[in-house]
Amino acid sequence: MTEQKVFIIGLPRTATTSTSIATLSLGFKTAHTAYTQKAMQEAQVISDAPIFCDYQQLDNQYPGAKFIYLSREFDKWLPSIRQLLERMYPNLQRTDGGSNPIMKRCFNHTFSPLTLENIAKDAFLLDCYNRHYNEAIAYFKGREQDLLTIDVSKVGSFKQLADFLGVTGIDPQQTFEHVNIGKKVAFWKQIKHPLKVESTNNGRIDSVKENRQSKSAR
Repeated sequence: MTEQKVFIIGLPRTATTSTSIATLSLGFKTAHTAYTQKAMQEAQVISDAPIFCDYQQLDNQYPGAKFIYLSREFDKWLPSIRQLLERMYPNLQRTDGGSNPIMKRCFNHTFSPLTLENIAKDAFLLDCYNRHYNEAIAYFKGREQDLLTIDVSKVGSFKQLADFLGVTGIDPQQTFEHVNIGKKVAFWKQIKHPLKVESTNNGRIDSVKENRQSKSAR
């Protein structure tokens, strides 16, 4: 079993929660989002924000880390990401509160320019997806051994994940748990597991961490 950091860099609504649940079951300390330095240091596997935005900086920060790109068929991803962005949009754009600043930065950068008009356009969302995917593939060119790309809906993808993480004895027919269906996108909060790592410190994030990442992302 690997002791390396593992960063799940797929975009939101590509099964980041299902994959995080899977890594818990495989014996890894896992954080679904990490907004404190403690969470970043304690977790072996981290997904979602800020990972999908900051994976290149994290690659430099954690030499030897492994990366997992989650792909999803467009006809499934488009309505799902649109619903999420429409729901999150007011809090992502508020200047007097709303979503935490790390989340705001990551979503506004990855889905730029983030407007309701653009969210409604399939072509815009697909361009964001393809840009993110192509940048990741180009970044890891020549280092394919460090990057696993899977679609969790495909047969054998769970075993691919386990193999990549160095976990043996997995049934080839094992599948991912299907969660966060429709408008229900907070399943991770319900998870009670000894290896689950909280993404915040009692709801608070590290302002120092965000300031450092914001500067490195410019």
